[in-house]
Amino acid sequence: MKLSITKSEFLRGLGRIQSIVEKRNSMPILANVLIEAPEKGKEAKLHLAATDLEVGIKSLHPANVSEPGGLTVSAKKLFEIIRELPDETIDLAATTNSYLEIRCVRSRFTLAGTAAEEYPTLPEFSPEKTVPIPANVLSEMIDRTIYAASVDETRYNLNGVYVEVLDETGGIRLVATDGHRLACVDREIEGDASALASGVIVPRKGLGELKRLVDENDEEEIELAFANNSGLARRGDVTLVMRLIEGEFPNYNQVIPKNLTRHLTLPTEPLVQAVRRVALLSSERSRAVKLELSDGQLVITSSNPDLGDAREELDIDYAGEPLAIGFNAKYLLDAINAVQSKEVLFSFQDELSPSKLSPPGDEKTIAVVMPMRI
Repeated sequence: MKLSITKSEFLRGLGRIQSIVEKRNSMPILANVLIEAPEKGKEAKLHLAATDLEVGIKSLHPANVSEPGGLTVSAKKLFEIIRELPDETIDLAATTNSYLEIRCVRSRFTLAGTAAEEYPTLPEFSPEKTVPIPANVLSEMIDRTIYAASVDETRYNLNGVYVEVLDETGGIRLVATDGHRLACVDREIEGDASALASGVIVPRKGLGELKRLVDENDEEEIELAFANNSGLARRGDVTLVMRLIEGEFPNYNQVIPKNLTRHLTLPTEPLVQAVRRVALLSSERSRAVKLELSDGQLVITSSNPDLGDAREELDIDYAGEPLAIGFNAKYLLDAINAVQSKEVLFSFQDELSPSKLSPPGDEKTIAVVMPMRI
């Protein structure tokens, strides 16, 4: 293999795979990036690929290839080398013993590698049809749900975000829960969403990589497809493939509270700051804060026998029945921040029932937080 490529293009491709390559030593080759140049030519493509056997990414980059070939080298070390090189054209050459020679201006590196044939094959997935989704819509939907996905590996069916196609509107719904909170967001899309397999669970890591992909500014749309046990996202010359979570997602509709009787609209920023301050003296284990509603006033308190207590008052537009309800401060802050609006609509039933948060006037974005006994 012998080729030349611009630094910016090569660095962008290597940066994209850093979060995918496996850092544990269960299979050392998973810490490598697969570099292949299958065709010769001045306008040929360099292929970069990486996988952890659950999530894989492959990208194509314009390069001047004089000799086709391929090999694998340490993804992290190659990225660090390329990042420090001058902003000039980089020459790459593979030696017969699978070393990668890197030249740029007066710099020269030789990096030990392995044969391309030793690298695990990426999950193969060629869907019959993909669904185009606006990148900004998908990015917002992921932001508003991924925080609620469980990190408890014993509850593997909650370790991701549930994707559902809404037959009545032709839109898509993303739902996540860890048993203590729930996030749900619906969005209508112009394409035919029915081509997506409904009722699949996308793993947290795969969704995080999908978020990075949709936040790149090259294309306005991203193509999605789910089939069997695999998911695919394609944007330009970048393809992300992931293994979906096998399992049954719980009936989340039972958790979403209906017919809530107390409603309260609050400015987001003052509320977030007040909860953060009061949470400084909450119990390290429970992170509990109490919200006390009364006419025209919201009092937020926390108490810790070892440290002391905290109290903050906010003026509010509320004239209903008094209510005292406790929450985990982190769960509450996550839900408020996920609403992503200047104001947040709080809806309560009583101190033992789940509370609902949403942007005022937007019933298609909701966060549910379970209360705590304090």
